[in-house]
Amino acid sequence: MDAQLAQISALNQKDKGPAFVALIPEILSCSDPSRLVADLHKLVDTVVNQDSVGLVVGRQVLSELVKILGEGSIKDAELRRRVVEDTLSTVQPRIVSYEEQVNILRFQLADLHEEQEDWSDSARVLMGISLERRVKIVLVFQLGSDAERVKVYVRIVRLLLEDEDSIQAESYYKRAALLARSDSSDRETNLQLKLCQARIHDYSRRFLEAATRYHELSYVGEIDEEERRHMLLAAVTCAVLAPAGPNRSRVLASLYRDERTLDLPTYNILSKMFLDHILRPAEVKEFEKTLKPHQLAKIAISSNDRLASAGRYDSMDESAASTRTGPATVLDRAVMEHNLLASSQIYNNITFGGLGALLDLTPGAAETMARKMIEQGRLRGSIDQVDKLIWFEGNREEDDAQGKAGGLGDIIEEAEDTGAPFTKRWDAQIRLTAANVESIVQHLTEKGLVRLTVALA
Repeated sequence: MDAQLAQISALNQKDKGPAFVALIPEILSCSDPSRLVADLHKLVDTVVNQDSVGLVVGRQVLSELVKILGEGSIKDAELRRRVVEDTLSTVQPRIVSYEEQVNILRFQLADLHEEQEDWSDSARVLMGISLERRVKIVLVFQLGSDAERVKVYVRIVRLLLEDEDSIQAESYYKRAALLARSDSSDRETNLQLKLCQARIHDYSRRFLEAATRYHELSYVGEIDEEERRHMLLAAVTCAVLAPAGPNRSRVLASLYRDERTLDLPTYNILSKMFLDHILRPAEVKEFEKTLKPHQLAKIAISSNDRLASAGRYDSMDESAASTRTGPATVLDRAVMEHNLLASSQIYNNITFGGLGALLDLTPGAAETMARKMIEQGRLRGSIDQVDKLIWFEGNREEDDAQGKAGGLGDIIEEAEDTGAPFTKRWDAQIRLTAANVESIVQHLTEKGLVRLTVALA
């Protein structure tokens, strides 16, 4: 091989290109893989790194080699990967002169890694393409340069998400989203971008945003029906895992109104959460089986919360109390917060120990969870640390979330603010009783069962 390359290098400049190109099929026909790789390495090194060959001839030969490799002339995927990697390594010192050929080789190598499900390796290969400088990429795309770059960014994001690297995926998603604003003609790419956004929110545990995006995509007609059902199921799962509060209740209401959720295996837990029913351990265990690994992530409890949960109630006689000082997983936290909200619909007040028994937490941990939810505006109530009670505010006329999200509830007129919650509750009961009595009397009058007489003074 060395003698042949030296002989061709001594030819006239116009004859070198065809001679080197003719040598490629001869090398690829070799049955010994090691010799094939070695001979191709010598050929590429000669045409790329020897000044006597020239840049024009080098590009001509390398382009032909890239074309032949792309046509699948090497059937063995592992051998083809070795050849592509070796060629990229040889050309790397002069990448500026052969950038177009290097980019095509990178796409070929990324395809090979993706076929083997080496998601992170495939993503890293694509990251090496100089997309920031608007280089020319010879692909099957017939779009503008921005659209080509968006497609590459979206592919990188998808590969990183397959490897559950949501942090780096979000970085490339932001680049793609910035470019997509200037070119919105490709509907398929825009849909892939929205799906990537939903999955990034999901992997980053921003479940509320993920549920909203998944639900929006489940209505898109261009997406396959089975895929839309999968997105609807993902929307329900993320809504269940989202932090309890008014915002989640709006999403739950939207999903509960969607008739398609009736056929989902997670409909039972969706309906119970929307209707503020307390979830039982058996139901939670059944739902846990449908979760992905990142949705079962462990939660770290801060040292302050651990001290507040364990040390404050040593003097209390709570022999049967739980020893848990906080939720262990994302699902644990979502279920505990939901059960805490559900209990506020049942009780006017509850002791720290009683709430701890309901949530399977120590009394201190139950108080800590209630305090955080009250501070964040996700639970209406107050804490009496002297009597160790949590008081729930039952008047929810101003709250448009629980049970009234999306206009599902009745419109109630604003009552006079007396400043006392029990007085307002008593007044509301009187008004309701009087209205019911009046309705009964009117019904009986229409049936002729009651005759009203007016007494004259």
